[in-house]
Amino acid sequence: MADNIFYIGIDLGTSRTSISCSNGVRETVWSYVGYPKDHVAKKKFGGRDIIYGKEALEGRLALDLFRPMAGSAVKQKGAVDDPRRKQAIKDLIQHVVALAKIPTGATIYGMIGSPAEASVEGKATILEAASSCIDSVIICSEPYAVAYGLDFIDNTLVIDIGAGTTDLCRLHGTMPKPEDQRTHEVAGDAIDQTLAGLIKEKHPEAQFSINMVRSFKEKYSSVSKNMDRATVEMPVAGKPQKFEITELIYKACYTLVPPTVAALQDLIASYDPEYQAQMRNNILLGGGGSVIKGLGLAIEDALEEYGGGKVTTVEEPQYAGANGALKFALDMPPEFWHEFKSAKA
Repeated sequence: MADNIFYIGIDLGTSRTSISCSNGVRETVWSYVGYPKDHVAKKKFGGRDIIYGKEALEGRLALDLFRPMAGSAVKQKGAVDDPRRKQAIKDLIQHVVALAKIPTGATIYGMIGSPAEASVEGKATILEAASSCIDSVIICSEPYAVAYGLDFIDNTLVIDIGAGTTDLCRLHGTMPKPEDQRTHEVAGDAIDQTLAGLIKEKHPEAQFSINMVRSFKEKYSSVSKNMDRATVEMPVAGKPQKFEITELIYKACYTLVPPTVAALQDLIASYDPEYQAQMRNNILLGGGGSVIKGLGLAIEDALEEYGGGKVTTVEEPQYAGANGALKFALDMPPEFWHEFKSAKA
């Protein structure tokens, strides 16, 4: 590897964005970008023009806040990105690349994960945004990056559960084709919306925000029959009260299982019959949603009617996508990077 060339892998997520760099740096930020609303807000943030991550979320009342990947053309079919969203995506990528601490003037080759069935428009948005700070950019499938990083590249089914989409990829020793990939939109954000609806229905007197609901899910998420009791605090007419929402958490999280199993079975049934059993018993579960307690077992149970299956959950879902993208980048022949050369803006 040339001294002045650095390789990066980026998992550009709806909820969190992670980067792994060939210099050993690994960082994760919440995928929020905020712009101060006025000069008072700008002063509040120390004169900065852009605020990122958790700080942006917590200071959102003084910011024009973007969660740029949510609802973007990258994550949602048919979506059209307006100039402000495109700018926010560009600023987010520039921020995470800056976190890699790559020396000024160095050449940067980057592999960025995208949903399994990302549109042409969505991939174009990523390439346009990344070209401002990366010399050569290649887009790869997010689930493929997860599998590649863990050497699960033969007769494997990968499930990558993000906030915006759940992506599935069938691997058989070669680069996956469109027919090897599936995407559905029951993922982290959809679970949040379902949970919010269930809480509103059962406890109409409770006051809550979607960010509160998301925190409830992240703390208690489970599809285990023996899940821990989930007791949360929400105000009622301004007075904090405790609510038990264990069953509601379970119901919301379980909505992920049926569409995922249906997509798995679709990929299995359309595969070479000689290898279907091997693939069904080699399922890799990754992404932020993989931390839902009991999810792997729930998927295995649901696969029983199709002949059973075996699910392995990645040990480090926060960085699995970025690590895999970096490994893929390092393994790419040099001529590929020259072919995808971009012009830094």
